[in-house]
Amino acid sequence: MTPSGRAEVVVTGAGVVTPAGNDVEAVWQAVLAGRSTARVIDRFDPVDHPVRIGCQVDAPPAPPGVAEKLYRRLDPFARYGLAAALDAHADAGSPAVDPARTAVVVGNAVGGRTTSDTESLRFGQGGPAAVSPLMPVVTMPNAAAVAISIALGTTGPALTLATTCASGADAIGTATAMLRAGTVDLVVAGGCEATLTPVTLAAFARLGALSTRDGDPALACRPFDESRDGFVMGEGAAFVVLEREADARARGARSHGSVLGYAAGADAHHLSMPHPRGDGAYSVMSAALRDADIAPADVRHVNAHGTSTLLNDAVESRAVHRVFGDDAPPVTAPKGVTGHLLGASGALEVVLALLTARRGLVPPVANHDRTGSDIPVDVVSGAPRPVDPGPALTSSFGFGGHNACLVVA
Repeated sequence: MTPSGRAEVVVTGAGVVTPAGNDVEAVWQAVLAGRSTARVIDRFDPVDHPVRIGCQVDAPPAPPGVAEKLYRRLDPFARYGLAAALDAHADAGSPAVDPARTAVVVGNAVGGRTTSDTESLRFGQGGPAAVSPLMPVVTMPNAAAVAISIALGTTGPALTLATTCASGADAIGTATAMLRAGTVDLVVAGGCEATLTPVTLAAFARLGALSTRDGDPALACRPFDESRDGFVMGEGAAFVVLEREADARARGARSHGSVLGYAAGADAHHLSMPHPRGDGAYSVMSAALRDADIAPADVRHVNAHGTSTLLNDAVESRAVHRVFGDDAPPVTAPKGVTGHLLGASGALEVVLALLTARRGLVPPVANHDRTGSDIPVDVVSGAPRPVDPGPALTSSFGFGGHNACLVVA
């Protein structure tokens, strides 16, 4: 039990599918080295696009026990999610928990965009008869949660959260709340996304959210740098298995760490831009620390949302400074390596924050040469930085003003 008498929630398994690799250690090593995965997209011809680069996933094969035919029918976002979730479950020791007391919580921003774009093109070329009858069930945002639930045979809640780029973090936070409340005994939670499609890439480029550094893709995403100009679109999935510490200990499970606190909120300000003062981000960071029952001075590092856009990085860093003051802990952000995984980013960053906390080494921000004059925090750059063991704050902020923060240790 925690000091407050509340059940402690631990992470007993983790699985990932990312542009930097499909196992946790490979991703950790890439992030630790600041090794960017951005490149010119080869999945389709981007020659006429205003932005031609992205961080692509090498899709994993069908997981053991999953029929190849069923796997092929899934949209890529659900394939990534299923593979990462089953890896997390295996990493947790394939726990045999009552299926009715096991939940699946998935964060996702846009659902089956690959299939939706493909079927729209078929409709345009061949009319209604050309459209697949499977489109409704393949493109639905809850398709990943359904596939995971079927594969694991779970009959407890199978939920899908759509809070744009905060979705993965909210999924893990919601899972934590369910375990604290005692409504379930185990949750497979995380996020998955596959948005590297011609239409989606064009839309984000026209919105002005993406970096236009096509000449050297590896240098494009530069969180908190003075020359940042937008993010690089990524894709992938990250999942964890969460249990109450007493239950995990009773079955002899290994713990990767704990989820100490969670908070979520909304800016109530704009469809795409964050509140200019960072009020929402500040409030949610502070609330997550209160939920964890720790002081700002207890935090050893901040895993920032850090998208590499001008406004997000400036607003987020100001919010961090408001929470921690001039003695703020070191700040890192992995999107210079992985790209922005949208609804999966928050879940991946929980996994990375746990690794940082466990190993006492904060990864550098890739491509970070000089901190912007509008960034009032200590950004880790150049090489990993040792830190003392202790809690980490990880934040996710999404379009529409969705804010989610978790404290892990």
